Amino acid sequence: MADKNNNDLSSEILNQLNRIADALERNAPPGDTSCDLTPCDAFVWQADRAWLQPIRKVNRIDLSLLQGIDHVRDILLQNTQRFSEGLPANNALLWGARGMGKSSLVKAAHAAINKNITDKATSPVKLIEIHREDIESLPVLMNILRSYEGRVIIFCDDLSFDQEDTSYKSLKAVLEGGIEGRPRNVIFYATSNRRHLMPRDMVENERSTAINPSEATHEKVSLSDRFGLWIGFHNCSQDDYLAMVDAYAKHYGLTGDGNIDLKARSLEWAATRGSRSGRVAWQFIQDLAGELGIPISE
Repeated sequence: MADKNNNDLSSEILNQLNRIADALERNAPPGDTSCDLTPCDAFVWQADRAWLQPIRKVNRIDLSLLQGIDHVRDILLQNTQRFSEGLPANNALLWGARGMGKSSLVKAAHAAINKNITDKATSPVKLIEIHREDIESLPVLMNILRSYEGRVIIFCDDLSFDQEDTSYKSLKAVLEGGIEGRPRNVIFYATSNRRHLMPRDMVENERSTAINPSEATHEKVSLSDRFGLWIGFHNCSQDDYLAMVDAYAKHYGLTGDGNIDLKARSLEWAATRGSRSGRVAWQFIQDLAGELGIPISE
């Protein structure tokens, strides 16, 4: 009986020691802050391992295929071009309607800028995607990138914050307010369906329960103010939707022998989805290509 109790006690002590070791490992500063971004031009930040995972083939489309967003396309492209040349540029928040090409534009602009680099001595701009749930690890990533001499775009897709979520404070500090500040070689692009990154009821709740309502609201809204560029995407018109479909069809050779009524079929497709957007246009093109037996790639 005594041996069994001793074994149980030893096992419990061992488990506690393992938990302590795990906690110390998680909280310890990264030992290697070197930054080798030579393998490729795009990476995904793996926060649990503090590792930049190389992405050999980025899921993106050509900039010329993004129809109906010419104005916002040019704004982001110009900002990215300036950044690639070492000139002042702003963090950008691409917000608005779903499926209108916000994340596609970021990836396409990145590719277009690198494609136009002719000076072999100039390093390509790197694109690093960080997942929404890893925002709190941004300071670690920034610390790693300080040792890199090239230019880096950090990209977070579908960024938003909900009730009880305080990780937005980490983002605020990194973008502008931290004591070290954002490295000059790093810029932050984010996409969101929300202009202020937080639901309206969250802001209104803060206003109604705070001792100083205006200060509480300012705390929530000021996150968006850290982005120098607010680029809005709105629901597209029927003409824009048809232009998207037509551009895709011509690019992938889906016009066929003229027997396909592209306009009528694409409008019917949009009606069944209850919306018109670049995403819906792309889904229609995929369906049509499958019907015609024509392989396409994104």
